[in-house]
Amino acid sequence: MTTATATADAPLTPAATRPLYVTSAGVVSSAGHGLAALAGLLRRGAGPAEEPSGEGAAAYPPRPVRAVEGFDVKAHLGRKGTKYLDRLTSFGLVACKEAIEGMNPAEVAGDRTGVVLATNTGSVSSHSGLLYDTLTLDKPYLVNPGQFPNTVMNCAAGQVAIRNGLRGLNATVAGGQSASLLAFRHARLALTLDRADRLLVGGAEELSAPAAWAWHRTGVLKGEAALGEGCAVFTVQQGAPADDSDVLAELLACEVRFTPDARDYADGLAHVVTRALDRSGIRPQEVAVVSLGAAHHRGLERIEERGVRTALGGGGLPRTVRVADVLGETYSASGAMQLAALLALWQAEPPAGRTTALVTSVGRDGNAAAMVVRSPLR
Repeated sequence: MTTATATADAPLTPAATRPLYVTSAGVVSSAGHGLAALAGLLRRGAGPAEEPSGEGAAAYPPRPVRAVEGFDVKAHLGRKGTKYLDRLTSFGLVACKEAIEGMNPAEVAGDRTGVVLATNTGSVSSHSGLLYDTLTLDKPYLVNPGQFPNTVMNCAAGQVAIRNGLRGLNATVAGGQSASLLAFRHARLALTLDRADRLLVGGAEELSAPAAWAWHRTGVLKGEAALGEGCAVFTVQQGAPADDSDVLAELLACEVRFTPDARDYADGLAHVVTRALDRSGIRPQEVAVVSLGAAHHRGLERIEERGVRTALGGGGLPRTVRVADVLGETYSASGAMQLAALLALWQAEPPAGRTTALVTSVGRDGNAAAMVVRSPLR
């Protein structure tokens, strides 16, 4: 077993990567729409999570949820073409619409703007609903064909591209807990290789009774942990905007690693954090805040904290942000929500100087990821 360590006295490694720039964001969550709503919830704290309500609530297990209440995709996109959209795709479309609103239309059109969206398996409710119909209808070959596109994993990313005329790179990344950070890694590689000028990058997750039962039966979440849903999407581009005020954050590095042995998960995360810091040219003691992703996960929560402490020199953790405390477990969208939490707090409480933050993730499948971001110069 090898242990990755970093000390405060380690020499500064010259940055191997150029920063990317996050210039806009779209967020749909139980806090509401946008970064401001999320900042407000983070600052005041969330109230008690609620039991599922509305149509289909009886199908859920006895576990609290933090749902996006009153969400109606037609109110955001109009009625045309929205009849058969599932909830996950609807979240993605509305979040991307918000992210695109501040962009130059000439930048959006063409083949140099694309989408990289994280998911788990696409819409679980669409999969299970279509399967249920095939087993229960008198003539299962007469299932509603309008529902089938929603069962394809890349439905959300495809719909975003079609509706917004994005003809560039289009990718769907599935990776469980670390899916969103894997999407950012994919986007960084694509932009570095000049496959695009800018990408809409993020993750989406929906609440559904089948997925809720999976969480409940496996017991991997603590009893008080709520299940959440939503989508966070960011415009990430290569060159710095002409106006510094358009920059929400600088993305310095995003590194990933697979560790096959569960006993080495903490060391694997420490290794990937150290590598991300080295590629950013950032010393461990310069990290002022860490946005953690494994909150409320039995076992993984301590593993994540231990791995980060090891990478940062073995002392205590800097300031921590746990967005799952207010939004619930958003699984494949969690990394994107972790970044959204940082940006929301930086907008609501602008740091006195440049602040460097870590976004980390570790999954039960052995994937670990770390992203280094820096607050904009104001």
